[in-house]
Amino acid sequence: MGKTESAAGDRPALTQGWIDQRVFDLYDEYCHGRMDRRSFLQACAAIAGGLAMAQALMPRYAEAQTISFTDERIKARYVTYPSEGGNSGSMRGYLVQPSGAGPFPAVLVIHENRGLNPYIEDVARRLAVEGFLALAPDGLSPAGGYPGNDDDGRALQSGLDQAKLRTDMLNGARAVKAHALSTGKLGATGFCWGGSTTNFLATALGADLQAAVPFYGAAPETAAIPAIRAPLLIHYAEHDERINALWPGYEAALKASGASYEMHQYPGTQHGFHNNSTPRYQEAAAALAWTRTIGFFRRHLA
Repeated sequence: MGKTESAAGDRPALTQGWIDQRVFDLYDEYCHGRMDRRSFLQACAAIAGGLAMAQALMPRYAEAQTISFTDERIKARYVTYPSEGGNSGSMRGYLVQPSGAGPFPAVLVIHENRGLNPYIEDVARRLAVEGFLALAPDGLSPAGGYPGNDDDGRALQSGLDQAKLRTDMLNGARAVKAHALSTGKLGATGFCWGGSTTNFLATALGADLQAAVPFYGAAPETAAIPAIRAPLLIHYAEHDERINALWPGYEAALKASGASYEMHQYPGTQHGFHNNSTPRYQEAAAALAWTRTIGFFRRHLA
């Protein structure tokens, strides 16, 4: 099932080629909260040129915007919805609809481990341009919302009750599926922590989810995999040892349960290759993965 694609192409200014793989590996540890910013920078400083490489990896969200929030093809607004069993009983999210009366197939967009940052909002707008009603919840809304920087966002998210945080995402999926502008067909996609949570939603929602597209997300609990009913489109990076190590067991369980899935791993890519705000971004791989994602949602949510 797994396919490997040729993928090359970087941003012209800050390319991957001059960044040491050891710095990428340290950045992955930092992004996932296994070291703080100071420790990350200190460790990188021990590598020749590492400090400059580390600073180049920090997100530049102004560069991540591909669809303006004023684009006439969409209508975007912040909404709240009830979230029983979540961290505060209600949630705030970014709802983006295509222009027009609808209804539209719905997609939940799940952020990384640091809240609803500008990159994820742009992903929601990208989906709306393609004809989907997109809801991107901010899991940090019970803690005051995304704070404007990823370091504080990561700390806030790690301080939340993680089971309740997943319930907040589950309630977001149900809210957008039932929205007046929704056709009732539901997809979900997410990145990193959001990819893991997309896998979780596939087990938790069963037949209520029609398509799931996790990007470099941890596999769900093996015992829950037989509950998956939605077809899966799974994207992995080549250099992502921790996540990729889970794939053989995940695939075996998917095969045993008769699940419908396809997996693509993109050569030369790092964890986070779809995020166009840092040099981990690989333009060709991200474009290919996104084209596949849109096509997958169109097939299964029509």
